[in-house]
Amino acid sequence: MNAIILSALSGVLMMFSSFALGRGAVRTLAQVLFFLVVVATVLELRGVSFFHVDTRGMLSFDHFALLFSLIASVCTWVYSLLSAKDMERVGSDYAEYFALIFFILSGVIISAAFQSLLMLFLGIEIMSIPLYILAGSDKRNLKSNEASLKYFLMGSFSTGIMLMGIALVYGATGTFSTVTMGITAGKAPVLLITGLMLLLFSLSFKVSAAPFHFWTPDVYDGTPTVFTSYMATVVKAAGFIAFMRLFSDAFREIGTEWKLVAAIVVAATLFIGNITAVFQQSVKRMLAYSSIAQAGFMMLAVYTLTAEAREGLLLYAAAYSLATIGIFAVLAKMRDYTFDGFNGFAKQQPLIAATLVVFLLSLAGIPLTAGFLSKFYMLKATVSVGNVWLAVFAVLMAAVSVYYYFRLIQAMYFKEGNATVVNISAGFKITLVAVAAVTIILGVYPNLLLYWLYF
Repeated sequence: MNAIILSALSGVLMMFSSFALGRGAVRTLAQVLFFLVVVATVLELRGVSFFHVDTRGMLSFDHFALLFSLIASVCTWVYSLLSAKDMERVGSDYAEYFALIFFILSGVIISAAFQSLLMLFLGIEIMSIPLYILAGSDKRNLKSNEASLKYFLMGSFSTGIMLMGIALVYGATGTFSTVTMGITAGKAPVLLITGLMLLLFSLSFKVSAAPFHFWTPDVYDGTPTVFTSYMATVVKAAGFIAFMRLFSDAFREIGTEWKLVAAIVVAATLFIGNITAVFQQSVKRMLAYSSIAQAGFMMLAVYTLTAEAREGLLLYAAAYSLATIGIFAVLAKMRDYTFDGFNGFAKQQPLIAATLVVFLLSLAGIPLTAGFLSKFYMLKATVSVGNVWLAVFAVLMAAVSVYYYFRLIQAMYFKEGNATVVNISAGFKITLVAVAAVTIILGVYPNLLLYWLYF
């Protein structure tokens, strides 16, 4: 509750800050407020709560929800440190961009802590509506306008499916609570199964899992790069946390009815995301398809619903978000988003190129990075529930992903060119190195993060 209320109040404060503060002061204020949200979340994780609100069982701030809230808050703070200056180039509503991100963070935390289908809906929508605005924030760019409209229309359609699913589940169980539905194996009515499938499809859209991924490349490509970074990381991870929480709490006992569909979605997402990413010439568009492929791995947690999958999903959220935020922070400063635009980058910026290598290796799942261990947790959970073929297929697709990630490394280190970046400050480099170090540390000592899940 600390993080929800503090981030919401911070969003309101940022809305009015533009009247009294210059852009530099607005940026500093936002970064301080993001850090305060992190501190408040850590304190609540240790049992110190500033706000005592009776949520009537609609929200549950257990260690799983609080730990993801901490991951989301830290990633948002890191995002602000790396990308806040680049927001200035998008438009004139600088303070309002931060306000919208604070509101998104509130929705992220609600989505991680819900115990009612009503709160799930509110959390998803509080996340989504500000994103529609941020996607179209570059009003002078027709691609940004197109991305916003497409995202809004597709998002509204999926929201309608979600509401229909919630209505059917309520009709079958008589409650919105995900923990008191009283569903037993072998006795699920058709109405409940239909509602379950509609929820599965709508949440698959929200996390861009195939075959509901078709909006993702165009929206990610058209949205200003600095906002694509947040959309593809913290928001996507929050969607998966909500996904897993819903199916773990409410539908675990009727696995046979939806497990096959979930397995098909996982396989299709891994295949389409990785194979399509191979043929991209734009790094930004490659990362869009890469995010679809990463969604396939995170979807394994929803498929298995084991304790290892819960740990793996939290580690995956941290590893994937930090690495992708780092890559997008550099990409936002590039003049050319194609692979050729990175030719010779290592000679121009050797330190930044080295951090990019760490991030790319983590996304590819190379050992000694957090990405490797998070993928390992997912594969181990899949094998533990008896689905070896899906784990083998995921490994094969991970091998395919190595190709397009290494294309970028090849361009930076082994091709001649004059890759140029703008506005590289010492603080940006220090932050980027720190994020790369955390990526490696989590890959060697994952319990530094997972310890918080149990203590």
